[in-house]
Amino acid sequence: MQTITEQTNLIPVAKDEQGNAVVSGRELHEFLEVGTQYTKWFERMVEYGFTENVDFTSFSQKCLKPIGGRPQQDHALTLDMAKEISMIQRTERGKQARQYFIEVEKRYKQQDNLRMPQTPVEIMTVVGQITAKQDQAIKLLDNKVTYLTDLAGLNSARNKELTKARNKRVIERCGGTDSNAYKDTALRKKVYHQMFQEYKEYFDVNQYADTPMKRFEEAKEFIENWHERYPLEQEIKRTNEQTNLDI
Repeated sequence: MQTITEQTNLIPVAKDEQGNAVVSGRELHEFLEVGTQYTKWFERMVEYGFTENVDFTSFSQKCLKPIGGRPQQDHALTLDMAKEISMIQRTERGKQARQYFIEVEKRYKQQDNLRMPQTPVEIMTVVGQITAKQDQAIKLLDNKVTYLTDLAGLNSARNKELTKARNKRVIERCGGTDSNAYKDTALRKKVYHQMFQEYKEYFDVNQYADTPMKRFEEAKEFIENWHERYPLEQEIKRTNEQTNLDI
């Protein structure tokens, strides 16, 4: 795969032949400091629902090996896939990488929207846009009420929406409301508990309602993409494979 690489502060981001921003799977794996071998780790990441030639493409890269050594298998990941994989890690490195990709994505979108004005009408339009931005910046200086609201916890409507998303995700991870795992009250509580513990650690809160309003979308995304850890995942699988379950 031929790319036009743009070196960034944290992880190199490239543009593929179609002009899409992509990230090397191996370089992301290295940054995240994952202990598992890359190929095994990537195979497990793909199981989260990613599709080849949509979310990622495969390619080979040369590496420092003795003469005759084969190139390493690598993958070009979309920024969306890179963000989701970073979140799945549930580590400080993963959190840092996800925020970094969000900023990179914003910058690329800004660059795509940039074009030098040519006609007088276009020039005046740009001038008007600049003036509007300046006016907006002045208003932001006095927007302390909104700022404090963003720092406050979730309001009732947002909290209910988050609770709904949480319940939906638990049902999904258990295998549906008719599954043995969901009907098993103790096991269902384990799923809720594990999600809550990881949520508290990630957002540094004591309860869901304490989540800052400005982080609501991030919180909802976290819940919608949450996945139980491997031991609990296996317990759910074993329970659902039972033909009869006494609750």
